[in-house]
Amino acid sequence: MSTTQAPSSDTESDPRGTFFGHPRMLANLFSVELWERFSFYGMQGILLYYMYYTVADGGLAIDQATATGLIGAYGGGVYLSTILGAWLADRVMGSEKVLYYSAMMIMLGHIALAVLPDTLGLTIGLVLVGVGSGGLKANATSLVGTLYAEDDDRRDAGFSIFYMGINIGALVGPLITGWLQVNYGFHIGFGAAAVGMAIGLTQYALTRKNLPAAASEVTNPLPSSDRNRYLLVSLGVVAALAVVLVTGLLNAGNLATAMATVAILASIAYFVILLRSPRVTEVERSRVVAFIPMYVASVGFWALFQQQFTVVAIYSEESLNRSIFGWEMPPSFVQSINPVFIIIFAGVFAAIWTKMGSKQPGSPLKFAAGLVVMGLAFLAFIPFSGGGANSTPLLALVFILFLFTAAELFLSPIGLSVATKLAPSVFRTQMVALFFLSISVGTTLAGILAGYYDRESEIQYFSVIGIVSIVLGIGLAALAPMLKKAMRGVN
Repeated sequence: MSTTQAPSSDTESDPRGTFFGHPRMLANLFSVELWERFSFYGMQGILLYYMYYTVADGGLAIDQATATGLIGAYGGGVYLSTILGAWLADRVMGSEKVLYYSAMMIMLGHIALAVLPDTLGLTIGLVLVGVGSGGLKANATSLVGTLYAEDDDRRDAGFSIFYMGINIGALVGPLITGWLQVNYGFHIGFGAAAVGMAIGLTQYALTRKNLPAAASEVTNPLPSSDRNRYLLVSLGVVAALAVVLVTGLLNAGNLATAMATVAILASIAYFVILLRSPRVTEVERSRVVAFIPMYVASVGFWALFQQQFTVVAIYSEESLNRSIFGWEMPPSFVQSINPVFIIIFAGVFAAIWTKMGSKQPGSPLKFAAGLVVMGLAFLAFIPFSGGGANSTPLLALVFILFLFTAAELFLSPIGLSVATKLAPSVFRTQMVALFFLSISVGTTLAGILAGYYDRESEIQYFSVIGIVSIVLGIGLAALAPMLKKAMRGVN
């Protein structure tokens, strides 16, 4: 059954005007994602510092370059695991059940970080949070996509509103966990993330019965005769991972590179499956081809944007003047600046796209603008580079993160939207997972790139990265007319 049909017009499924002019169901998904992002970004706001701070300061004393690589690998793993979540939704359980059990896994992961000591808690916690977050992200996004018909001009605006909910959680999370970490230690901060996820899980459990039947639909059911084969393959993968970990073939030093390689290979495999499937029509196949350049652009964008959690985090601790009227702001608070701008401007961007309607720029041009602005953000570091410790004014970093936000709003919610618009009907959730795979590759690259950052050569670092991003954006803009034709009526 196709899942791209227009929602019915009854008051339960699509009551215009009940939630900022959008279907009522958007409010429920908005709230669930808010709490999940509270826990995720609250934990991530202090995670890098937990890794490289000394034991005396409550950390694990991991080498800083290794720690940034691990952050990249973990972030890449979150988005890589969307493949599993999407596959389970489309072929076994449906999006609603996958989302529910993923939320449970996330909560248990935060509890592990809060109560288990040292690297044991770090390993178990990050695996549970990473896999659970991947399962939740793809399916929450996919459910938002089902609320709109393919040609509904509210679609991009709806994803922008959903994105605002994500960033309310991302704003509050680092403030609370950062304050708790400074005053009571890292494990109390991780505990707050666990509480936030528990609130989100409870809210979802109480309201999930009100979801439409489409939320539980398995769009491409796995034949019962194939289940044992897939189970054996899964067990083989787990066994192989255990072997490479025990033998040391996979370790902290090469984990990020391995993660990027796996994500790239998985992306290629996904595109091949989508393009060769007999269940994909000629029009749908053309749309998948049009998505490939936007996938590459997304990788480049996230390789820069996700350095908020690596390079920008280090820069905030070492180079930023965090003194405010005699009070020294915790460096993790910087992670809340971008969400503040998202909350302010997501509605503005949504209103602009809604107002422009069919006259708004196509998705390729929005992606191109995101890349160009992202490059300008990195170039904006240069005037403040090379100074002494804590020499960069806070307002300077606020302006740079404003550019991060503008770039994000041009690309990220639009990427979620265009993935659902270009998706073949039987691969709806898995097409969303493919977009998240681009984030996986980019996030892992962000960790790898951060290993080359140091204060002595930061001018060269910011210059090269910024210029490359701008060139990529200009190149994608040049391809926009050709991509528009290949998208076959999708904007």
